[in-house]
Amino acid sequence: MGVISTGNHPKALWPGVHAWFGKSYSEHREEYPDLFEMLTSDMAYEEEVQTTGFGLAPVKTQGGGVSYASDLQGPTARYTHVVYGLGYIVTREEIEDNLYESKSFNRAGALAFSMRQTKENVAANVYNRAGNSSYTGADGLELLSTAHILSGGGTWSNELNPAADLSEAALEDILIQIATTTDDNGLKISLLPKVMLVPPQLMFDAERLLQTIQQPGTANNDVNAVRSMGLIPGGYKVNHYFTDADMWFIRTNSPHGMKFFTRRAIEFTKDNDFDTENAKAKATERYVCGWTDPRGLFGSVGA
Repeated sequence: MGVISTGNHPKALWPGVHAWFGKSYSEHREEYPDLFEMLTSDMAYEEEVQTTGFGLAPVKTQGGGVSYASDLQGPTARYTHVVYGLGYIVTREEIEDNLYESKSFNRAGALAFSMRQTKENVAANVYNRAGNSSYTGADGLELLSTAHILSGGGTWSNELNPAADLSEAALEDILIQIATTTDDNGLKISLLPKVMLVPPQLMFDAERLLQTIQQPGTANNDVNAVRSMGLIPGGYKVNHYFTDADMWFIRTNSPHGMKFFTRRAIEFTKDNDFDTENAKAKATERYVCGWTDPRGLFGSVGA
């Protein structure tokens, strides 16, 4: 456990320092809400259980009986809340002798910055690990998979196969894949794209693909079909916490897809230790993020 004493910042004991740097920088806007449906929770954990519904209706013969179907319980997704916390301890002498405490040391701001960065990284890691089989969902498979299990039998895919870098052709392929997705009984569903999510390395490609009026990257006079059809109404969002330079995603309107539950919002507290006279400050918050139905996200890990 580290304690901040007069030895940590010896320059703070002498006059004449013009500025301190390295602690506070401008932050990106909050980006994690782009990745999930934001929800609150008052439980120790949240569970979402799939039910399959029914398949197609068979022909009823004259004088024959109606067929009766049963719906099945599918996989269960559990969201268990996690507490994240960080703090610091400062000696009374450091506070007394530090000439620049009131002007230059915004430790509370630095603590808030660390907590924000933690949340952004936790949220982005759900996407960063989307193709990693060590991080699985309710069906026992990674978020992006070509073999998600249908409770009614068979498999389905929310991943480009073969994987492809972001391009006009790859984007059209994934949009067709979304448009032809079925439920667990093989019935067609109105699954629609909402927003494209890319790392900074792909932001220029995303801009050209979604904003160009004519077909991007060619001398053709064809329209940009994705734009003219309004297929991605939310446009694209850049996430600076994505770690893979060529992985890209499309979030859909699946009602139970990517979810972020806040159990307890961030709290800042402070206290003093009677014996040492050290001052303590800390911040904690409790949340969890993940996915229930993988239909909430489609994408490619890149070529």
